[in-house]
Amino acid sequence: MEILSTSDPDLEKAAEALAAGLLVAFPTETVYGLGADAFNTGALARVFEAKNRPSFDPLIIHIAGPDALPRIADIASLDELASRRLSVLVEKLWPGPLTLVLPKQREVPDLATSGLATVALRCPSHTAAQKLIRFSTGALAAPSANPFGFLSPTKAEHVRNQLGNRVDYIIDGGRTELGLESTVLDLGREIPVILRPGGTSREAIEELIGPVELSVGSVSAKPISPGQLISHYAPMAPLVLHKQGELALIPEATGEGRLYFSSPGDMAVPERTRVLSQSGDLTEAAANFFDMLHELDSLNLSLIRAEEAPAYGLGAAINDRLRRAASNT
Repeated sequence: MEILSTSDPDLEKAAEALAAGLLVAFPTETVYGLGADAFNTGALARVFEAKNRPSFDPLIIHIAGPDALPRIADIASLDELASRRLSVLVEKLWPGPLTLVLPKQREVPDLATSGLATVALRCPSHTAAQKLIRFSTGALAAPSANPFGFLSPTKAEHVRNQLGNRVDYIIDGGRTELGLESTVLDLGREIPVILRPGGTSREAIEELIGPVELSVGSVSAKPISPGQLISHYAPMAPLVLHKQGELALIPEATGEGRLYFSSPGDMAVPERTRVLSQSGDLTEAAANFFDMLHELDSLNLSLIRAEEAPAYGLGAAINDRLRRAASNT
């Protein structure tokens, strides 16, 4: 495993490695992705192996711009309404933290889509990710660069600590800006459905295309996008979720850590306590979310108690991750 910078020569080196079937972890505006050439089945198989990811859980394919859409998605098969929605979303929200589920082209390997007739596509806004995609084959399958089911990485060191030599190269772009995965939206329904809340809010989507539904619960047998399994995004320590205002009223036990959304006032054991945003700012809270959970997890705690965020905007995505992280407790 070799650490690279975001300089053009290093990105070109990483692109050559991708073309050769190697795995490259790279930063996006959301979290770090574990990249492989989307059309190289050998490389795709290595992604599943490196993450210990079940083969029924499809990958997201990253492209550098809408011009690459027809190569991956069968957009000609969309009806008029879906086509209009796609055009508006791509124009207004790409590049950015929005993944779209669309009919796939036959040339896309079934391994990338877990045998589904649909493909999950997104266009990241991170400059290094954009360059890497363009320097390579133009389409990278890239789930989060972590073992399946565990905390997503927002720093290169998280990737190194969690995956080690299972990845060939890591591009160090510092801490990711957004800190939460993309929103996944299925456009193949009469009313589009958010399959995974994320970095693009439901409100922002509805402002552009009208009402969308939110998928609730687990799709354990055959998920059609990442992040739909009931247990996911979990730290090593068990996590218990509390409604806002409850956590500050519970006496703190020995060996217990806490994750507050906003300032709880006095903190009895501040070294074992993290606050996502002292002021209650959702953007700041989202950016700190996985980073602070990684910090708490490094303290060998017996339990982490976490407080819900407000249930709107990015708070919906934070709460989604917390509920799935708490599902085993």
